[in-house]
Amino acid sequence: MKNKIERIGILGGTFDPAHRGHVAISKKAKNIFGLKKIYWAVTKKNPFKIKTSKNLIERIKYAKKINLKNKFISVSCYEDKTKSNRTIDLIKFFRKIHKKKEIFFIMGADNLINFHKWEKWKQITKISKILVFDRNKYKSKSLKSKSYKKLGGKGLKFINFKKVNISSSKLREI
Repeated sequence: MKNKIERIGILGGTFDPAHRGHVAISKKAKNIFGLKKIYWAVTKKNPFKIKTSKNLIERIKYAKKINLKNKFISVSCYEDKTKSNRTIDLIKFFRKIHKKKEIFFIMGADNLINFHKWEKWKQITKISKILVFDRNKYKSKSLKSKSYKKLGGKGLKFINFKKVNISSSKLREI
């Protein structure tokens, strides 16, 4: 009998703030794809965002707090280890330390719209499986995106689930 390859997930982002939507997609990815562990990679600064409302330590602390019961989720910033805030470098870092594991990169459909602007975005789809979670009003836009069309949907898996109608930007307005 062949040994099953262990699977891990990476959910990267600003997490400003982390919320139940992040937790929900992590749980769904774990259950559907049998992920052993999901790493929340909190970025110091998202290259596509102007600024954050909370500093890195506060964002990490809060992300850990909302995951106290979710032992399969590990929260950290990896940018000092990777010397980069680019997803491609993050995934390469995880590939190096988790050589025998299958890597799944988790993103919201809103991120797929500008995925073609990410550094070495095509390479990301070759070294990891991309799980795209639908977000309100974004699925049709993401299916029409330049990155989706160029990839022909290859390397991407859309996940439909009962959406949690919440976003970090909306939470910051409260």
